[in-house]
Amino acid sequence: MKRNFVLLSVLCSALLLPAWGQAATVDISGVKLEDRVTVAGQPLQLNGAGIRYKAVFKVYTAGLYLGQKAETPDAVLAATGPRRMTITMLRDIDSAELGKLFSRGMEDNMDRAAFSKLIPGVLRMSQVFSDHKKLVEGDTFLIDWIPGTGTVLTIKGQVEGEPFKEPEFFNALMRIWLGPKPADWQLKDALLGIKKK
Repeated sequence: MKRNFVLLSVLCSALLLPAWGQAATVDISGVKLEDRVTVAGQPLQLNGAGIRYKAVFKVYTAGLYLGQKAETPDAVLAATGPRRMTITMLRDIDSAELGKLFSRGMEDNMDRAAFSKLIPGVLRMSQVFSDHKKLVEGDTFLIDWIPGTGTVLTIKGQVEGEPFKEPEFFNALMRIWLGPKPADWQLKDALLGIKKK
């Protein structure tokens, strides 16, 4: 009897162990985001996540992953090591249109001289989105900054072309959501982990 009890205890422990080892998830409008991910071998934590609204419509969820928590745009832009923004569509959208919105968001949040240096990368990014024609509800894409490599775009699980080498390019993308004229003020606060009062 005692042997059976010990065996049962070992079995129960074995079944419970995977649950303890798993990362927790955060649910944003039905999209599950891991609270921890690994990018280029480095552990990152979810800094904040939220929903991009256009008028009353939900467009996508966004989650920002950093090596250490950051509560200001400057802290995010100054962070060293890998960083990740993950976007999951909540509605179908013409991906060329999304590429244009991203380009506009970068331009609106930078001075003209700094933006002009990034134009080749912006045009290449727009082409990547145009090639996809459409992003549908549930499609995910990742924007990763990997030191020594550059900004890597992964759309629907597929790495898109060569990395964007300039460190400024990733920060220009981050300014779409965290700059002085963000795409969505509520999303900016959510990505910085600022709780509504």
